Amino acid sequence: MPLNPIDLSRAGAPHVGSYWAVTAGDEVSGVVPVTEDLDVDIAIIGGGYTGLSTAYHLARDHGVAAHVLEANRIGWGCSGRNGGFCSIGIGKEDFETWVRRWGIDQARTVFEMGREAVRTVRGLVTDEGFDVEMTPEGGLELAHKANRMPGFATRSQMLHDLFGVETRLLDRAALERDYLVSREAHGALLYSEGFALHAMRYVRGLAEAAQRRGAVLHGSSPVTEWRRDGERHLLVTPRGTVRARQVVIATNGYTNDSLHPRTNGRLLPVLSNIIVTRPLTAAERESVNWQTYLKIWDSRRLLFYYRLLPDNRVLFGARGGIHDTPTANRKQKAWLQRRFADMFPPLSGVDTDFFWRGWVCASYDKNPHLGTTDDPTVHYALAYLGTGVALSTLCGRLLATRLGGGAVDAGPLLSQPLPPFPFPRFRRLYQRAAYSYYALQDRLL
Repeated sequence: MPLNPIDLSRAGAPHVGSYWAVTAGDEVSGVVPVTEDLDVDIAIIGGGYTGLSTAYHLARDHGVAAHVLEANRIGWGCSGRNGGFCSIGIGKEDFETWVRRWGIDQARTVFEMGREAVRTVRGLVTDEGFDVEMTPEGGLELAHKANRMPGFATRSQMLHDLFGVETRLLDRAALERDYLVSREAHGALLYSEGFALHAMRYVRGLAEAAQRRGAVLHGSSPVTEWRRDGERHLLVTPRGTVRARQVVIATNGYTNDSLHPRTNGRLLPVLSNIIVTRPLTAAERESVNWQTYLKIWDSRRLLFYYRLLPDNRVLFGARGGIHDTPTANRKQKAWLQRRFADMFPPLSGVDTDFFWRGWVCASYDKNPHLGTTDDPTVHYALAYLGTGVALSTLCGRLLATRLGGGAVDAGPLLSQPLPPFPFPRFRRLYQRAAYSYYALQDRLL
C-alpha cells in the first residue's frame, strides 16, 4: 500500500490555499531551481523548519553554506500548514514512562530539551526580528470530560515537583469566567510556557535569515534519484545533479519510502486538518466569552487544537482521515465544521473561510528521532508527531552542530534508532485500527 504523500512529477507546486499562505506576504526571493550539476559540501533535502534551521545554524555558527533542495516552494509541506503551536513536547509517551525507563535525571534531560526547543524559536524570532504574530506566553489544555480533572491535578503537581514547570488548575467556573465557554470543556490546566505563531511567516523568516548568512535555497528541485559515486552522494533533480559530501534528510511527513533505505518503511504520514472561520464579531465572541488568544488543545488522544487569531478568526484543527483526495477532503471539512459547532453552539452559523490539510510525520514508537545512518555522511531529524514547530528548529541546530564537527548529545529519547514498522505495507491498516481505538477511548473512558 503506497504511502508517498508527494508527487515528485509536479515540482514547484503552489501552496495550498491556507490562511497562512494568503496572509504571509511575498514568497522568499532568491529561491531558484537547480539548473545544472553542482558540487556542494552539504545538501539538505527539504525546505521546511528542519532543513532551514539546519542551514541557518550551519551558516551562522559554522560558516558553512549548505544547499537546501525543496521539491516545491519553501514551506510547502507541513511547515506552512500546521497550527503554529510552539510547545514543550517530545513524542507521545508520558513523563512517567520516561522516569521508569531512564530514571529521573534522564527524564529531566528529555523534558529540558523540549523547553530548549521553545526557547530556541523565541530567540530566533527576537534576534532576527521575525514578524510572526506571537501569542501571549502559555497555553490551555481543556478537560473534554469531567473525569480528566483529577489527572490534570496529578500532572500539575508532577510538572512542578519534577521539572519546575508552573501550571494552574482551572475549574469549569474559572475557565468560563476568564477564558472561554465550550460545551466540551469541564476545566483546564493552564501552562505558563509556550506560545503560537504565524506558521508561514516563521518558515519564511527562517529561510531569509539562512540566506543572509550564505545558505543557498533551491525550489522546484525534488530529489528523484539518490546514488553514490565514491565519497559523493549524487542527488538527481529534474534539471541537474547535486554532488554532496554530506546529506541531511529533512522531509518528514513528505518523505517518500524510496528516498533512502533508512526511511523506507519507517515513517507514517498522518493527516492533520484545519479550518479557519471568518472574523468573529464582538457579539459572537461574547456569546462564548472567548477572551483569550492563548493556544488551546484538549485531553483527547485524537485531540482538537484551536485558538483565536489576531483578526478574531478561529483556527480549529484535528487529526483525522487517511486519504488526501477531493472527496475525503470535503468530508473532513464538513466533519470539522460539525465538531466546531458541537463545541461552540452559539458559533454554529459562522462561515468557514479556509480549509486545508497537511501530512504530519509519525514513527512506529511514537517518538521523534535525530541521528546519523550507518553511513556517517547521511543524517536525519524526523517524526515530530505534531510538535514540530519548536522541536524541528532545535533539531536543525543540533544537526548543524554535528555537521560542523561538534559533539551532540541528543538525549536518551531523540537519539534512539528510527525503528521500522512491522510489515510496513500495512501501515495504513495499523493507522485505521489505532484511530478507532483512540476514538473509543476518547468517547467512553
